[in-house]
Amino acid sequence: MAPLQGKDAVRLSPLLLQVLEEFRSESRPSGVMRAAPAVAELSRLFTKGREVLGTNYLKDPALAAAYLTYFFPVNLCKIQVLLDELPENWQMSPDGRPLRVLDLGTGPGTGALAVLDWLKHHACDSLHGLTVVGVDTSAEALHQARLLWTAYSRQADVRNANLVLHEGDLAGPAKNGWRDDITRRAPYDLVIVANCVNELFGQTTQAIKARANLIADLLAMLATEGTLMIVEPALRQTSRALHQLRDQLLLEKRCTVYSPCLHEGHCPALIKEHDWCHEERAWVPPLSIQQIDHEVGFIKDALKFSYLLLRTDGKTVVERRPDTFRMVSELRTLKGDTRAWLCNELGRSEVGRLDREESDLNAAWNECQRGTIVRIESITRKVGASLGRIPNNAAVDVVRSV
Repeated sequence: MAPLQGKDAVRLSPLLLQVLEEFRSESRPSGVMRAAPAVAELSRLFTKGREVLGTNYLKDPALAAAYLTYFFPVNLCKIQVLLDELPENWQMSPDGRPLRVLDLGTGPGTGALAVLDWLKHHACDSLHGLTVVGVDTSAEALHQARLLWTAYSRQADVRNANLVLHEGDLAGPAKNGWRDDITRRAPYDLVIVANCVNELFGQTTQAIKARANLIADLLAMLATEGTLMIVEPALRQTSRALHQLRDQLLLEKRCTVYSPCLHEGHCPALIKEHDWCHEERAWVPPLSIQQIDHEVGFIKDALKFSYLLLRTDGKTVVERRPDTFRMVSELRTLKGDTRAWLCNELGRSEVGRLDREESDLNAAWNECQRGTIVRIESITRKVGASLGRIPNNAAVDVVRSV
C-alpha cells in the first residue's frame, strides 16, 4: 500500500490562507521564491544542525521570514489536527467562564492563530472573551504574532478575543514578570508547547528532568478538564527525547496521557535505540509551499510530528483494553500479507493478516493507517514467534480513525 493511501488530507482554511497571503505580500513584496534559500537553510538546521540551532533563530530576519512563509503554516496545521483530537467540547469551561489558552514558544503566534481559526470554524461562541497568552524569546516574532492576530480578527470579524504577549525565555530567568502574569491568569483550558521543548535545557542527561519540571509546573496551571499539548518534530532524536519526557512525567505521577498512548507504562519505542514513534497525516499544502518545494527539492505532502496530549483528570482518547491498539506504522502490503506495528499496554508488536484469511469480520484491517485506533478480537502467534496473526474468524473494528 502506498504511504498515506486513503487518508483524508487536512488543509488550512481559506480564510486563514487569505490572511497569510496578504500578510506575506505586505511584509515580503518580492515574493515567496526569495525565501527559498533561507527555507533550505532553516530546514538543515532543524534536521541536521540542531546542535547549533539554539533558540534565537527567529531573531535572524532571513530565517524569520523563511519560518513565517514555510514552517509557520505547516506547524499551525499540525496544532489544528490535534485540536480535532481533543475531547468534544474541550473549549467549553464547566463554570461557563471565557476560554483561556497558554501558548509557549509561540513564535509568530503559531498556536494562538491555530486556536483562533479553529474556534472560528468549529465553535464561534467560544471566541467571546477568549484570552490567549503567548510567550517567546523573540521580540520580532511576537510583533508578527500581534500583526497576524489583528489581521485575522479584522478579516474574520472577531471582536472579543484577546491576545496577551510576553517576551521571555522558558529555560531562563523570569524577567519582565511574565511568569507571574501567566500564573495569575491560570487556570488554562489548553496549554500548547509546540516545537520548543527539545530546544530547552540543552542535551545533557539532566535535560529530561529539567523539562519534566517545567511541564509539571504547566500541568499545575491546567483547569480541571484542561489539556496540555506538546508537539515536536518527527525526528528520532527529538521524538525519543519526548518519549523519555513522557516516561519521566508518568514516573512522577504528574499526569496521564490522553493521546496518543493507550497505556501509562514505559514507552516501548525506547527499548531499541533506533526506534521512535511519530504521526504522519496527509495534507494539502498552500501554493506558496508547493512553489518553495519545487525550488528546493522538498516534498511536503504530509504533516509529520510527534506529540503528547496530557491531562490530570485521567480522561483518555478511548477506553483502554488489551484488545485495543494504536497503529504506529503504515499498513504495509507484502506478497500475500498486510502488516503493521501496533502498540498498547501489552507492548509494541508486529501484526499481520494473510490475504487468504481476509473475511467480512476482519475487512476493517484494510482501512487502518498510522494513528488508527483499532480493536482486534483475537491475535494468534506460533510458539516462539513475535509476529501476530489475525485469523479469518476474528473481528476487527476501527475505534477511532485519523
